[in-house]
Amino acid sequence: MILFVNSLTVIDFSYLCNKRGAVGESWIVDLTLHGKLNDESMVLDFGLVKKQIKGIIDDCIDHRLAIPSGLTGSVNEFENHKTLDCTFGDNKHLAMSAPHQAYCMIDAEQVNVESVTEFLIATILPKLPDNIEKIELELKPEHSQSFYYHYSHGLKKHDGNCQRIIHGHRSQIGISLDGISMPRLQKEWSQKWEDIYLATSEDKIDAKDLKHLSAKPDDVCFAYTSAQGYFEMAISESRCDILPVDTTVECIAEHVAGQVKAQYPDKDVKITAYEGVGKGSISYA
Repeated sequence: MILFVNSLTVIDFSYLCNKRGAVGESWIVDLTLHGKLNDESMVLDFGLVKKQIKGIIDDCIDHRLAIPSGLTGSVNEFENHKTLDCTFGDNKHLAMSAPHQAYCMIDAEQVNVESVTEFLIATILPKLPDNIEKIELELKPEHSQSFYYHYSHGLKKHDGNCQRIIHGHRSQIGISLDGISMPRLQKEWSQKWEDIYLATSEDKIDAKDLKHLSAKPDDVCFAYTSAQGYFEMAISESRCDILPVDTTVECIAEHVAGQVKAQYPDKDVKITAYEGVGKGSISYA
């Protein structure tokens, strides 16, 4: 017997790539269960599917930084935190110190749809009832109707897992002037923020104030303490955009609206900024 649930959840996370660095991603999760009927004449109650399996997925990878075993770098574990130090691309640098729950370790050469699918199946299946014989997952990005960018960030004021300093999203962006969509501007912003880390200026610190990390000469550094603990990072300045506001999607939309309005002061500007799949903020200027 087969049971399926489409769009069970969306995984919003970042992963490390030896070429691209930290890549923000958003994948829709479709689930298929194969098994025998239980005493309730079900493979598994839909309520349990949505609660239990979604909960496992959210807990092990959502809003975390996924790190492959094939990373060009090192991860060191301490009692209350882990540290990461890696190089990527053309000798770019990224380092992070964060509580354990900010990391997701993937035993694979690289993080991609295939390796994350295998990781999730291996994590989920042992926790399901015995009548479940097999599970299948399809991870896929949202079909994009506009230009999009991959970004990572952290929100220290957030009560939930968004406070983790490197997690991210694949996000579309819409820009219109006087009610007319502007694909050229959308493309410019998607290229400007391709694989970017969006930081908040008030979180910036001097390299000498890092507690657990060492910075490279061209790094910028950030740190904060939030409900889950102490977070800090260092990243090559060329891979970071420091905003004068928090990097919530509301503030991102407002920031882009202000930047576009400065270019086109005589136009009515509308920005539609997304945070992953199916949610976001609209700002006018």
